This record gives sequence, C-alpha cells and structure tokens, in this order.
Amino acid sequence: MLVTATSVISAQTTMPNPFPKTITVSGSAEMEIIPDEIYVNITLREYQKRGETKKEIESIKTNFLENCKATGIPDSAISIASFTGYDNYFNFKKRKKDPNMMSSITYQVKFRDSKTMDALVDKLDDEATQSFQIAKTSHSKMTEFRKQLKIKAVQAAKDKGQYLTEAIGEKLGEAITVTEPDESTNGYYMASRLVSNNAYPQSNTIYRDEERMEADKATEIDFKKIKLRYEVNAVFALK
Repeated sequence: MLVTATSVISAQTTMPNPFPKTITVSGSAEMEIIPDEIYVNITLREYQKRGETKKEIESIKTNFLENCKATGIPDSAISIASFTGYDNYFNFKKRKKDPNMMSSITYQVKFRDSKTMDALVDKLDDEATQSFQIAKTSHSKMTEFRKQLKIKAVQAAKDKGQYLTEAIGEKLGEAITVTEPDESTNGYYMASRLVSNNAYPQSNTIYRDEERMEADKATEIDFKKIKLRYEVNAVFALK
C-alpha cells in the first residue's frame, strides 16, 4: 500500500500543466435605456373643510381608484404601500377616543410613461393628496438587457485577449474560466432619478394651468436614462 501511494503521488507531481501560459483579461459593456416602469408613491389623507363634514378615507380611496381606472391604469399596477388609521390596534383605539383623527393611505402606482402620470395628477383631489413622490424607475425588459450586456462583456474580453496576445507574438487559445459579475454588488447600477423633485408636489398643492405647463416641461427633461454596466474577467490559454 505504501508503494502504491508513493507511485500515485509521484505521478501527480510529474503531471504536466495543460495550460502553462495564460492571459487574464477583463471586458465590459454598458448601455442606457429609457425607463418604462415609473413607480410613484401617492399618499392620500382624510380632510375636513370648515363647515363641512369630514371626507372619509373610504370615499377618498374609491375616488382615487376610479380616477386611476379612467386614466387607463390597470389594477395590477396599483398596490398599497402603507395604511394608517385602521391597520393596527393602536390606531384603532386612538381613533375611538378621537373621532377627528385623520387616516391616510399610501398607494404605489406603476406608470409606463410620464404622460399617464400627468393625466392622473390632473384628476387627483387636491385636498386629499398629501404627497406624490417618484420612488424608483426600471424597465420591463431589464432581464433581457442584462443578458445582452453580459454577452457583449465576454466578447469584449475575448477581443482584448486577442489583440494583447498578438502584441507579444502569441495566439489566443481556449477560454479556461469566465467570471460572471455579481449583480448584488456592482453588476449593474441605475442612474435614473429626477433632477429635481419640484416637478411634482410633495405637499397638498397640485400644479394647475400655467404651473401645470411648467411641470410638464420639467417632466420631459427630468427623467434620466437608466445606465447599465457589466464587467467580466476571463482567463484564456496561450498557444
């Protein structure tokens, strides 16, 4: 057994390296896309004008959802982000003691473009709308774009390996390893935000008439493109 083990170790140590010469290169690819998914948080709150009864949250919710439907926004694009006043025991007890407590609800609405967003703003109840904030932007074909960029990044790495090896009189061989980017860290990044949040109100004041026109102009230029970038590392053998 000792002789056999010694023979195996000897064979392993004398086995030639199949890739004695290698080159390690990186390749990257990036692109900019116009977002077609705009996520907006809209907060609605009960209110009461002097001499009038309080506008209840159920009525405000119904009116809001009807306006969304009239604007062409499907139910699947609307979700509840938060709800205060009825959603927990503390608020329920507080409301029983104080009937004048104002409840509020925050919806998150996914828009396809800024025109639909503007159309809904024009229908909102000025008194009930407390804020209208853009939370994030994305694209419906993000998965496909990521795939395309990864392929281009690998191709870029191979092209770089070819011209670098030619520079030293070598030839590029087969790929040994290709390291995919970690998407959870720096695989891609988004640079899509509003330059200024003044394009839409964050109080209960909604732009109308001349102010609406100015806000429309701001909307056209405020949305930045989403910038995606991937980088891969590859190891190639040299012939």
